[in-house]
Amino acid sequence: MNENISILVLGDVIGKPGREAVINFLTKSRPEVDLIITNVENSSHGFGITEQNILDLEKVGVKVFTGGNHTFDRKEVFSFIDKYPHVLRPANYPEGTPGNGSYIIDVAQVKVAVINIQGRVFMEPLRSPFLIVDEIIAKIKDEVKIIIVDMHAEATAEKVAMGWYLDGKVSTMLGTHTHVQTADERILPGGTAYITDIGCCGPINGVIGMEKESVFRRLVKQLPSRLEVADGPAAVSGIIIEINKSTGRASRIERVYQICKTEANSES
Repeated sequence: MNENISILVLGDVIGKPGREAVINFLTKSRPEVDLIITNVENSSHGFGITEQNILDLEKVGVKVFTGGNHTFDRKEVFSFIDKYPHVLRPANYPEGTPGNGSYIIDVAQVKVAVINIQGRVFMEPLRSPFLIVDEIIAKIKDEVKIIIVDMHAEATAEKVAMGWYLDGKVSTMLGTHTHVQTADERILPGGTAYITDIGCCGPINGVIGMEKESVFRRLVKQLPSRLEVADGPAAVSGIIIEINKSTGRASRIERVYQICKTEANSES
């Protein structure tokens, strides 16, 4: 039996170009991995998710979906999120919020827990992600060795702090939300794989996935502007991690970045 499990985690999927890029990548260039996790909070028109988004990405092998501050942007989500325990929203949302903040999946003869949390610096004042992740880990640590944490956060320092806070407690602490892949991937001393942001799956000729002119209107003219997803080409961005099944310690973290052909963006 292989002693390690390999996991591919893809960054925020942005609109139709991002979805097409992920489908293209997983259909034609899928690496040899045991589990695929993807952040989908921007997958529908750049803001929110639909049930069809989930079904389309499941067809190409995605098994767990994480979210963030845009998870509930489309009212459709309330009709399906409780039907899919593997479609996560941040665990530090108030008690009673629809959906789950963590999920345990059996894969490659081992249990893997995925935890989704959201930062608070420059974002909504949710419950402390540090305390919430501690609570979840305490509940599952006797059952699960391999724990993946997706921290959806704005501030680099907050994500770095979480990485050190969780070192030795989880297998991987990765950041999402800023849509720009960072080059600081490493294995921390306690065996936790860390990266500040895994990037996004979406257009490369926009401003973090959005059409440039709409952003310029906001930043240059200081006027309201409806943000639209930029046209392709689009890139797939994320990480591959190798984790020991017995110890839960990571042995490798490698960045993934590939530009994929997509059709013209007619839907966003």
